[in-house]
Amino acid sequence: MSDFLAALGRVPPLLAQHVLLSAAALLLGIAISLPLAILAARRPHAGRVILGIASLIQTVPSLALLALFYPLLLWLSALVGGGIPALGFLPSLIALTLYALLPIIRNGVAGLTGIDPAVQQAAKAVGMTPAQALRLVEAPLVAPVLIAGIRTAAVWTIGAATLSTTVGQPSLGDMIFAGLQTQNWALVLAGCAAAAALALGVDALIGLIERGIARRRRWLWLGATLALLAGLAAATAPMWRSDDGNVVTIGAKNFSEQYILARLIGDRLTRAGYRVRYRDGLGSAVIYGALTSGAIDVYVDYAGTLWTGPMRRRDVPAPATMVRAIGDWTRASSGVASLGPLGFENAYAFAMRGDDAARRGIASLADLVAAAPDLRLASDLEFLERPEWAAVRRAYPLRFAKTTPYAPTFMYRALASGEADVISAFSSDGRIAAEHLRVLADPRHAIPSYDALLLVAPRRAGDAAFTAALAPLVGHIPVTVMREANYQVDRDTAKRTPEQAADWLARRLALPAPR
Repeated sequence: MSDFLAALGRVPPLLAQHVLLSAAALLLGIAISLPLAILAARRPHAGRVILGIASLIQTVPSLALLALFYPLLLWLSALVGGGIPALGFLPSLIALTLYALLPIIRNGVAGLTGIDPAVQQAAKAVGMTPAQALRLVEAPLVAPVLIAGIRTAAVWTIGAATLSTTVGQPSLGDMIFAGLQTQNWALVLAGCAAAAALALGVDALIGLIERGIARRRRWLWLGATLALLAGLAAATAPMWRSDDGNVVTIGAKNFSEQYILARLIGDRLTRAGYRVRYRDGLGSAVIYGALTSGAIDVYVDYAGTLWTGPMRRRDVPAPATMVRAIGDWTRASSGVASLGPLGFENAYAFAMRGDDAARRGIASLADLVAAAPDLRLASDLEFLERPEWAAVRRAYPLRFAKTTPYAPTFMYRALASGEADVISAFSSDGRIAAEHLRVLADPRHAIPSYDALLLVAPRRAGDAAFTAALAPLVGHIPVTVMREANYQVDRDTAKRTPEQAADWLARRLALPAPR
């Protein structure tokens, strides 16, 4: 119970962001849908096209729709010379607005086309213009049906807004994604409960507005409208006095090690006098862009990820050569400062259950080739689409019986339960030793090195106090210590939170206090 209450303490600022995003998307969706609904009702041919497009948008998974706007906004920003944010609020707003269109347009069209023609003829007979007939006759009749569509759109929008975490927009999804990855079920429950309560509350209030209009009870719909506005104001209150200009934003990807390192960085910056906040759950495809754009100020990435991703390199040089080249490239291309490697590597590494690998006589990826057609591969959510997987398949013609992506925590569970035979593990993961896994050798060096690098945004690169607070981390985190910290969060019993693991890591490293 205490864990759940502690998790609830994280709700207010995320709820404020969630409500602001959902409300903005819903209002924009209404503004776009109303004229489209009128046009669709008046012109059936146009209506089929409008409803067809709105229906097509609805078939696109919301997570994919959010991700699609990242490259599109990047392209538009480059086209106009910059200034268009590709991450955070804008892509989330556009995607959620598009998701809200269908129920509003469909109900609007159904309401308008369902009006008795005799009523429309009567309005025309008394000399009303089409605009007057719409405003004075049709709108009051259609309003209950239209508001029912808005209710549906509101619930959809609030639910889909949890996914905006993946493109850097804070929401209640931050708690859900982080809780799922670290198996902190109190965090998941608090995030889900807050999102569900928000959706049910909004749905109930809009339902009262719908009922008041249908029964012509002004006091009911007016009171519900005022309650909805008051709730919006109260929910977004944590944002009113925020001073974001002096806050350092620390980014993290969607696995335990990243959460721990982000809190370790945050602790040092806090002790150096900075105010910090966290952007968790960012994907590898967007997090470096968030750093270059200033959406985040610092995060830890991995040499191989930068080498094969943003740099688009396919050669595999020595680790020291790669680290130097990455530092030169980040500085020259975007002004990002690489403070250096932290002292450990977190590489992709194929792993099997130790007893299974021994029984099959598999010690390397070369040995795995012959056995792969009878085996099932479980990977993290990104790996099967990454250049590293393509490089491995070029070096080793692997053809598995089945490949399934999982969230990293569940990938290990799939291996332990026998649902998978091979996983794309992470070399700094404490579960490798704890669960007696065999890491397969890569004799053809298809996978590059993955030294953990501390990256700082251009606007912070010249801040001497900022970089001085973080400099003691460089070169001082051995892989054995990082594995132990990771396992504290990932193990099934006596689990610790990322904050507790980061505190343990700071004490274990005995780093000098920031000045």
